[in-house]
Amino acid sequence: MRERAAPRACFATGSVYVGDTLFREDRPMSRLKPLKIDVVSDVVCPWCYIGKKRIEDALALVPEVPVEVNFRPFFLNPWVPREGISREEYLTTKFGSVDAYKGIAGRVVTAAGEEGLTYRPDLVKRQPNTIDCHRLIHWAEAVGKAPEMKQRLMELYFRDGGDLTEINVLVQAAADVGLDAEDVRRRLATDEDIDLISGQAQEASDKGISGVPTFVFAQKYAVSGAQPAELLARAIRQVSAEVNAQAAE
Repeated sequence: MRERAAPRACFATGSVYVGDTLFREDRPMSRLKPLKIDVVSDVVCPWCYIGKKRIEDALALVPEVPVEVNFRPFFLNPWVPREGISREEYLTTKFGSVDAYKGIAGRVVTAAGEEGLTYRPDLVKRQPNTIDCHRLIHWAEAVGKAPEMKQRLMELYFRDGGDLTEINVLVQAAADVGLDAEDVRRRLATDEDIDLISGQAQEASDKGISGVPTFVFAQKYAVSGAQPAELLARAIRQVSAEVNAQAAE
C-alpha cells in the first residue's frame, strides 16, 4: 500500500490533493469515491492546449465531485526526429505548405483567444519531438507539479514560440515550476523513462485513442476533443454518480 501523501497544491484554484485525490479547500472533504480522469494529450497539440483549460473550467463547475487527474502522453507527430525539424518543413510535410496551415491556424487562434489563451503560430520556428516534454511532466508528477509543468511547456510553445528541442529551454521550464534544474539537466541527458513514456503512449494508441485531447473517465468512458467545459462537467457528474452508485451496491 502506498504511503498517504501530505496535501499538495493542484492546478484548480482553491483546491488541494490528499494523496492523489482532489478536494476543494472551501468545502468539507467529500465521502464520494473520487473519479479518475486521465487526460491523454500532447504539448504541441493546440486543441490540447485549449482542452486543458476547458477541463480545468469543468472542474470548477463541479466542486462537489472529488477527482484524480492524471496527464498521459500522446505523440501527435511520432515521425518527428528527436532533434526536431524546422517549422516550415513540418508544415509542408503535414499540410502541404505553410500557407495551407494558415486557415487552420486562424480558427485555432480564435478558439484559444475565447478561452483566454494566446496562440502565436508565427512565432513557432521549430517543431519538436515531445518525448522529453513528456518526461518532464512525468518527473513533475512525482512532486505534484504535473499540471504546472504541462502548462509551462504549452505556454512556451504556443504563446512564446519557445524551442522545445533546446535542453536549456526545457531545463529552465522545469526550474520555473520548482524542479531542480541540475537534476533535470542530468536526467535529460540519459534514457531515463523513455521506454515508460513510449509504452504509455503506445497503450493509448492500442486502446483506440487516435485523436487528442481525449478525456477518459473512470477508465471506462472516453470523450474525444476539446469539448466545452459545460459538456465535460456534465460527464464528470454523470460518471461520478455511476461510480458511486456501483460502490454503494
